[in-house]
Amino acid sequence: MMRPDSDREWASHLLGRAVIDVWSGLPQDVQQKLFEQAVLAAEIRHDAGMRERLAKFLHDHHARTAGHESASSA
Repeated sequence: MMRPDSDREWASHLLGRAVIDVWSGLPQDVQQKLFEQAVLAAEIRHDAGMRERLAKFLHDHHARTAGHESASSA
C-alpha cells in the first residue's frame, strides 16, 4: 500500500508530464495559472530561481517560442 505522500508524488509526476506534453495547446490563462501555481509550490520549498528556470524551460520547449513559429508572425 502506497503512502499518501507517495501517491501525491506519483500523481504530480504523471500530471506534470501530461501538462508539459499539451502545454502549447492550453489556453494562455490556463498556462498562466499553472505557471503561477508551480512558482508558489517552489517558493514553499524555498527553490530560489525557479521562476526563471521554469520560464526558460517552457520557452525552449513551447511550440510557439521554440523556433516553430511561422515566418509571418516573426
